[in-house]
Amino acid sequence: MAQTAIPFLFMRGGTSRGPYFRREDLPSERDSLERVLVAALGSGHPLNIDGIGGGTAVTTKVAMLSPSKEPGCDVDYFFAQVSVADRKVDFKPTCGNILSGVGPAAIELGILPATGDVTRVRIHSVNTAAKVEAIVQTPGGTVSYEGDAAIDGVPGTAAPVYLNFMDVVGSTTGALLPTGNLTDDIDGITVTCMDVAMPIVIARAEAFGLSGYETVEELDSNRAFYARMEPIRRKAGLLMGMGDVSSSVVPKFALLAPPRAGGTIAARYFMPLNCHPTMAVTGAQCLASCVLTPGTVADQLATLPEGIPALVKIEHPGGMIDVTVDYETSAKGFTLKSAGLLRTARLLARGEVLVPSIGL
Repeated sequence: MAQTAIPFLFMRGGTSRGPYFRREDLPSERDSLERVLVAALGSGHPLNIDGIGGGTAVTTKVAMLSPSKEPGCDVDYFFAQVSVADRKVDFKPTCGNILSGVGPAAIELGILPATGDVTRVRIHSVNTAAKVEAIVQTPGGTVSYEGDAAIDGVPGTAAPVYLNFMDVVGSTTGALLPTGNLTDDIDGITVTCMDVAMPIVIARAEAFGLSGYETVEELDSNRAFYARMEPIRRKAGLLMGMGDVSSSVVPKFALLAPPRAGGTIAARYFMPLNCHPTMAVTGAQCLASCVLTPGTVADQLATLPEGIPALVKIEHPGGMIDVTVDYETSAKGFTLKSAGLLRTARLLARGEVLVPSIGL
């Protein structure tokens, strides 16, 4: 069987992993692109045995990069979430963890040069129109992956990648509160529907009879919880103006609980039909904004930080993620100026991924 070779970088970005392609090396037509990504990742089998996916949602993510057409930006970042088992590709969301590798990958792929010992890469997220500045360590004009930065969910240390997110409010729906309300009652559960970097339906863990401190394995084995949560997520999607979301991974879902490890809030983040092993970068920004917005489901749960910018520390199954939030509150409500996070990335392999040529 003839196969087509496609050059790629295989990278860990934050707590996710996947291939990074040049957009020009992939089909421009959407149906053909989906077939290529399904074949490359091996979607259609729980282990992705016939591709380079890792059998979980955090290891079946794809970044496609190109020189940016957006004024003031260096690189366009087009994200795809490939499903593990059902041969589907969702282009609606973005991924902040995979974004952690976009700056290093863009330099490695020759999309822009290193500009000294530190290179600022201005990224345009094609999926959400958000703009992000990534600060990449490039001593001697070469991307460095070695350093002392550590993030929970990844063993060891690596070079830091600083991310500064701007223009992320209403990234999908066009509004901070897409339903127009601080809270909504859906099927007897009070939720906050918020859209900052990622639209999320947020509830208190106790509303589902949960502590909010359950492990990923405990939550994923609790199918009764998912059976109750998913109808709420779908109805929330309609209220948020997103239409029928039954076949989409957005909006995501999250549960909140009081902190118990010195953080601001404890959270569990769902993708949406399994629990994230740590925390999504985009999800962290939205949950931090929820914590800082008076009147949401986070009220009385969080240990609020002092000062602005505020350091919001979110406890997750793998540890903690910190979000530095520059914001203001007024009679009009919460206004996000920017959100910053520290992530790491590492180049794992480079070469060509082979996909069947039939049907491409």
